[in-house]
Amino acid sequence: MSFRLSTAILPYRRWTEGGGAAWQRAEELGFHTAYTYDHLSWRSFRDGPWFGAVPTLTAAAAVTRRIRLGTLVTSPNFRHPVTLAKELISLDDISGGRVTLGIGAGGTGFDATALGQEPWSPRERADRFAEFVPLLDRLLTEDSVSHEGDFYSAVEARNIPGCVQRPRLPFAVAATGPRGLKLAARYGQAWVTTGDPKLYEEGTPEQSVVALREQAGKLADACAAIGRDVSELDKVLLTGFTPDRGRPLESLDAFVDFAGRHRELGFTEIVVHWPIPDSDFAADEKVFEQIAMEAPAQLG
Repeated sequence: MSFRLSTAILPYRRWTEGGGAAWQRAEELGFHTAYTYDHLSWRSFRDGPWFGAVPTLTAAAAVTRRIRLGTLVTSPNFRHPVTLAKELISLDDISGGRVTLGIGAGGTGFDATALGQEPWSPRERADRFAEFVPLLDRLLTEDSVSHEGDFYSAVEARNIPGCVQRPRLPFAVAATGPRGLKLAARYGQAWVTTGDPKLYEEGTPEQSVVALREQAGKLADACAAIGRDVSELDKVLLTGFTPDRGRPLESLDAFVDFAGRHRELGFTEIVVHWPIPDSDFAADEKVFEQIAMEAPAQLG
């Protein structure tokens, strides 16, 4: 499978003040997919501008033609499968079938309490995710769905005409634990990881590679348990959260070295953040564009 380089464009800019231009430029640079975060607010950006993922992707679909679009990642924290399915089918239609849904169990950040609830425990997040993904799969593939579960219900929910992409738009399931990896194996067209968060502060790049190899091995085991070939799934690494931090974007050679090491682990797609000045995602824009234009050819 050929190497894919993608980008994550955080929705912190007004569309008329550079927000829209970034998506067009991402297509011009040849990125495979341009993703955005699906949060109500996020970390250091909480007290500044932050826009919704689905409207942002809809606008991006209108100003691009070829690049794929997606979320990294949507979660049950403030989403319901019935309403999410309707939005995704609409977005897939508007984009002409260019949407990938990155989806994960969610965390304990601002999204977890914005609707007034107490943060869910890790077990409840896993329980909800285990119900959310199969129900969303049905909603995106069946004309009418009824379901009564522990957390989510649907009563004759209609989703006609369904997705442009058949049988539905692809799921990129973010997971590192056993239950999430089982969902990735069964429902995913791709698997997403950011590495081992415990290594971010004091770990080394070498330790991170070992951890990622172990995660990929557990994914292979989850696939084998249901008779699925793990090679059917794309393996996606969202960068910026390993001990390497921003160093891979310091030069073309640094990125090719970083990407090459992770390609050897079986990763087929690497996602780099669009540069954001004065943030953890700060990077030289000229170097960033050089990487976008030249690295894929070097990596094959």
